[in-house]
Amino acid sequence: MVSGTTVIPGAEAFIERLRAKERKFLVLTNNPLYTPKDLAHNLQIRGLDIPAELIFTSAMATASFLQMQRPNGTAFVIGESGLTTAIHDAGYIITEHDPDYVVLGETHAYSLESLTKAIRLIIAGARFVATNPDPSGPTAAGIVPACGAVAALIEKVTGISPFFVGKPNPLMVRTALNYLGVHSEDTVIVGDRMDTDIIGGVQNGMETILVLTGVTKPEDIERYPYIPTRVYDSVAEIEI
Repeated sequence: MVSGTTVIPGAEAFIERLRAKERKFLVLTNNPLYTPKDLAHNLQIRGLDIPAELIFTSAMATASFLQMQRPNGTAFVIGESGLTTAIHDAGYIITEHDPDYVVLGETHAYSLESLTKAIRLIIAGARFVATNPDPSGPTAAGIVPACGAVAALIEKVTGISPFFVGKPNPLMVRTALNYLGVHSEDTVIVGDRMDTDIIGGVQNGMETILVLTGVTKPEDIERYPYIPTRVYDSVAEIEI
């Protein structure tokens, strides 16, 4: 729907077609920085009217995973309000004192101090969970390091791999399906990345639509052992 801070042309009309046909939909994002209310506001000022309850983030999926695994636990968290709010809402206490988990999200300013603390806690026995595996993310000024890149740094030091909750983990898509109250066989996933969106749909037995307004380019598709059900230049071309 959005590339950096720019709304994809035709996105607003696509959302209106979904509403006119009374189709259930959910905006699924690996971005753990913001709460759904923040994201809804940011979309609204750019012309997309999508309420907070129709936005599902990797931070929300991560908090749901923690609550299912170890209810009312503790975590040391590196992230912004989108992640800390979701974790608090799941009944967790955020602490640096002998936490059950180290949870890595994304932040506008990673600090060496917080990364060092996370590394020491993981070595001491805290379980390592990360919101999403994306190595980079787009901004108006260009790409920036994302959760996957920072997780690789921590893994290099500790020798311990994180459990990534966000796309392409089928858990993220399955949690979102449950949140929306729909079944995979009746649902289509639309995305602009073969390595997160499309594989996430394939692994859950869903139809998939790749749009070429993001990371994946036409020449990239043949590199993957799976293919999308359909490919469009933009969401503007998708028929409901």
